[in-house]
Amino acid sequence: MTRLLPSDDDRPVLVLGPNPTPNGGMHLGHIAGPYLAGDVYARYQRARGRNVIFTSETDDSQTYVVASAGREGITPEELCERSTAKIQAALSAIGISIDGFGPFDQTYRATVLQYFSALHAAGVFRLKTVRLPYLERTGEFMVEGLIEGDCPVCLTTSRGGLCETCCHPNNFDQLLDPHSTIDPTDKLTYREATIMVLPLEEYRDRLTEYHEKLAAHRRPHVRQMIAELLARPLQDVPITFPLNWGIEAPFPETPGQVLNAWLELIPAGMFTTSYAAMKLGRDTVPGELWRTAENLRIVHFLGFDNAYYFCLPHIAMLMAHGDKYVWPESIINNEFYELESTKFSTSKGHVLTPEELLKEVPRDVARLYLALTAPEYQRSTFSRTGLDKMAEERLVGPWNQLAGTLAKAVANAGDDSTPLPVSPAARGRVATMLERFDLGYEMPTFNLNRSADTVLVHIDRLRRRAAVLDEVGLDQEPEAWGDLFCEVKALLALASPILIDLAAAAREAGGFDDLPDAGTLVTGAFDVTEVTPFAPPLLPAGPTSGDLAGGE
Repeated sequence: MTRLLPSDDDRPVLVLGPNPTPNGGMHLGHIAGPYLAGDVYARYQRARGRNVIFTSETDDSQTYVVASAGREGITPEELCERSTAKIQAALSAIGISIDGFGPFDQTYRATVLQYFSALHAAGVFRLKTVRLPYLERTGEFMVEGLIEGDCPVCLTTSRGGLCETCCHPNNFDQLLDPHSTIDPTDKLTYREATIMVLPLEEYRDRLTEYHEKLAAHRRPHVRQMIAELLARPLQDVPITFPLNWGIEAPFPETPGQVLNAWLELIPAGMFTTSYAAMKLGRDTVPGELWRTAENLRIVHFLGFDNAYYFCLPHIAMLMAHGDKYVWPESIINNEFYELESTKFSTSKGHVLTPEELLKEVPRDVARLYLALTAPEYQRSTFSRTGLDKMAEERLVGPWNQLAGTLAKAVANAGDDSTPLPVSPAARGRVATMLERFDLGYEMPTFNLNRSADTVLVHIDRLRRRAAVLDEVGLDQEPEAWGDLFCEVKALLALASPILIDLAAAAREAGGFDDLPDAGTLVTGAFDVTEVTPFAPPLLPAGPTSGDLAGGE
């Protein structure tokens, strides 16, 4: 059977979501970017019949945890435990299909230590004496999430280590006019400390070659960031810090120091890959599935503010391991998502969580609107007015009109369940749908906005065709009705990575029974010649637990 689709790479796929910092719960700004995108991509890959692992876990070692706990007057451990539960609840509520959310446990720590120890033994790291911000009152070094100042590159307010706006590092003493994020009135000084660093400049040529080869898999903002950084000497990357929070560094040269939490994230991915694989029935050890012999295709979804580490230091450290591990192929970033055109702010109470939204609107409506407005290439905003307008005019209203027309035709036919013919023209239209959806769902052309809009475009197209047939019985225009039922079923299947509850209800109602490959439609040529009519499920107008009623 000849394939119609342009993407025929059937390697196993590892989908990595960003590791959320457990310093609070999750709001829609988190979900609308990497988590929903990773979920839609993973669901589509599963529909293609590919071996998929979709995984993530919390990033407990971050100094942001210490800063947030300090402001709340609780311990970092208490904050991590509370926040992790909230994060997992939010992901589950909106339907993010992570195969295994790894625990921050001893196996995790052992995986991280083994990864760093191998590089240390190979002489990859260097000792370097640097100036770090220091709080005389407590005798603590203040780095990363513990300090805030102005970025030396773009002059925007930035936390230590990395600027969220331009994504350039501001290591050591480079942050301008720094102050504590716990108590801004605390006066900071500077002290020297000898730490371990990664000499990133030594990897310039290999990093340049790697990114040039995969340029099509990088979005414009990340390509610009990489080009800016490679146009100047690459800064040494801190491997250790003299802090009290984090995983203790296993290097005799830096006693009492901890690993830079940002650089845990690749071995963290190795650990969570193994953890998720075991949940799926494959017994592995951490790192095994990342071996080059496994030939994994790694796709990493993340916010732009994380892109520096994953595009440069992390890749350099994988390179330093030689040919042992596979390197991420697609690194898909998103920009910031705002709430009513203002940045989400937990401290100011300007947030909206998935659970809060789902008390008011059905999950599929929320997912499609977030996909439609996701900040893929530039900042975008959540608007409740916009969501309501989209639901009424483009999703729930038109879909229920379409489903109601088909349900009426089935009811009028009575007990007659004779399959209807499907014309060559309809098969051609379905093939066209397959190709267009594949472009939106697949790499390197993955585009959540376009995929969501394609769903809405076809709902309207098929609604208009159904309106023309509304007063004609199935026996009077069997081929026209067969074509319509066939294309509606195809749309339900192709929209299923986004409209997960509607697709589940259609599957339960037998809507996919006569489509190839359990209704996924995406594994080969479309050659359906007849189709059984069915009453499609309706989209609810209000909140739902996921159980949808069939159309009547």
